[in-house]
Amino acid sequence: MQRTTALAVLGGIVLFPRLVRADPDRLVLDDATWRKRLSVEAYDVLRHAGTEAPFSSPLDHETRHGTYVCAGCALALFSSKTKYDSGTGWPSFWAPLPNAVSTKPDHELALEDRTEVHCRRCSGHLGHVFDDGPKPTGLRYCMNGVALKFVASA
Repeated sequence: MQRTTALAVLGGIVLFPRLVRADPDRLVLDDATWRKRLSVEAYDVLRHAGTEAPFSSPLDHETRHGTYVCAGCALALFSSKTKYDSGTGWPSFWAPLPNAVSTKPDHELALEDRTEVHCRRCSGHLGHVFDDGPKPTGLRYCMNGVALKFVASA
């Protein structure tokens, strides 16, 4: 019975692909469009998991009230209320906004396992999250400044 149901569902997808709805909130663009849309630095970080130099982002010193949004798709990611000075040279936060980011294990460095942070909407690489942050979460979302834009509160 389960096999029949699965085959029927797959057949429906093949015969009626427009009925299968993708997440309407996802942003999927081809590489050429991303290159046009982003600065060289932001493209490297967001689309190829690059890392900007520490202490190079003006957002590391931003102290106004507002929201940090994805530089790729403008999804609201972090509130200034959760930003703090981690001393690392990258903008750091102790929590993202609800439903803003996704994470996955990053084993690229042999010395340590890390957790990579991505924008939920466009899947752009933002940085990493570590467990050495302040209360109340104990987390440090260490973000690349070029992956973010700051929108000041009115």
